[in-house]
Amino acid sequence: MSGPGFSHELRQRQTQATVLAPQLRQSLKILQVAALDLRSVIQEELQSNPVLDEESPSDNVSLEKEREAEDADKNPGDKDDPNDEHREEMDFSKEFEILGKLDQDWRDHLANAGGSQQHTAEDAEKRQHFFDSLVSETSLQEHLMGQAELADLAAPVLEALRHLVGSLNDRGFLTQTVSDLALQARLPLDAMQEAVRVLKTFEPPGIGAADVGECLLLQLQSKGRGGSLAARVVRDHFALLSRRRIPELARKTGASPDDVQRAVAEIGALDPAPGRRFAEDSNRVVVPDAAVERDGDGWKITLNRDYIPRLRINPTYRDLIAKGTLSRQEGEYLRERIRSGKFLINSIAQRQQTIERITREILAAQKDFFEHGVSRLHPLTMTQIASVVGVHETTVSRAIANKYLKTPHGVFDFKYFFTPGYQAAGGGAAVSNTSVKEMIADLVSAEDRAHPLSDQEIVARLQEKGLTIARRTVAKYREELGLLPSNLRRDYA
Repeated sequence: MSGPGFSHELRQRQTQATVLAPQLRQSLKILQVAALDLRSVIQEELQSNPVLDEESPSDNVSLEKEREAEDADKNPGDKDDPNDEHREEMDFSKEFEILGKLDQDWRDHLANAGGSQQHTAEDAEKRQHFFDSLVSETSLQEHLMGQAELADLAAPVLEALRHLVGSLNDRGFLTQTVSDLALQARLPLDAMQEAVRVLKTFEPPGIGAADVGECLLLQLQSKGRGGSLAARVVRDHFALLSRRRIPELARKTGASPDDVQRAVAEIGALDPAPGRRFAEDSNRVVVPDAAVERDGDGWKITLNRDYIPRLRINPTYRDLIAKGTLSRQEGEYLRERIRSGKFLINSIAQRQQTIERITREILAAQKDFFEHGVSRLHPLTMTQIASVVGVHETTVSRAIANKYLKTPHGVFDFKYFFTPGYQAAGGGAAVSNTSVKEMIADLVSAEDRAHPLSDQEIVARLQEKGLTIARRTVAKYREELGLLPSNLRRDYA
């Protein structure tokens, strides 16, 4: 339409979007994946790419010699196309640097590569949660229903029990009343009450409790300690127990402070959230991606190659191209598969080189840690390592994700070595916040339990060591270490 009341305006807007090619997404995945999971990632490509072969572990030919043999036996068919040759000989370290500068993580594009649909970080998290759930261990609900199926229960009680199991929070507690649960499930109240009673007899003890107090009582009863002083303290004086008022508990119960102290210690050994042991993967197998070991007067870095299949391009397919008997379509397909296979082999090599270079720089920056332990950990940022290695900071972040380093002092997450810190007084060496936490833990472990150190007294002790740290920071670190305030650490015995 046109007329005095209408106007047309054409505007042209240019937008820029970054979409990762499948091979580059694969490179990022290989860079980020942990050693234990790397083999399965490579196996996926082996199954989809016919030109790739996996060598047997007994083969002594190194990857470096393998590449030299491939370079010496270049396929003339590949050299006919200068672009093909260029792509086969591309500088993969530069590719990783480019990838490191991408702000959007590759997983946001994985579901629709090249499509117009936008994916948020929340979408990526939901998708990752879905895949994580596929390989998760037995859940609390599965554990409880396994016990329910073995119990001799009437059908309404079993149905009520199913509803209860689905209503537990992550701590294993029932936060709703029995009558509300019966109404929600549209089941008889007596069936729901019986289901609650049965649930409280299941393993682990404490499941189905309404609160922490009942949870602790159920655990004491399961140990035959329902009539003990510890049970009396939990049942009748929980408020004083939570504040650890030993003298008041002794007066209220008529027991000696020593007996109350032992009762409180017995309670402290119980689990206040029995459901959480199923939410966390406490049995996760950690395989170090690299190791730093003493080698004479120096140090030696060893990369873990146990989970990396040895790959090569099957020469049969190059010979087929060289013979010139294939159709154009068949030749293009094989060339693409060969390029893809070489990209995978180079991506694996690039991953190992990046981990080795980062490990070497961590060793140089944290030599005191490797020599003396956690107390000598220095402040270190990913920017510092990135500038020395010659990659972008986000490349370092991706390279150390999900990876572990074996040291003389134990196995540590690579991220453990990157921490801010504090400058010691008088120009002394800077101290990482991890080392500060270690100092706080040492001070608390060595304190007089009858007169525990307050946060301000810990500040003063750290100042004696040349470290000026605010009291609120000490309180924050103490809480992160799981240490109680001084009034709750006091031993009245």
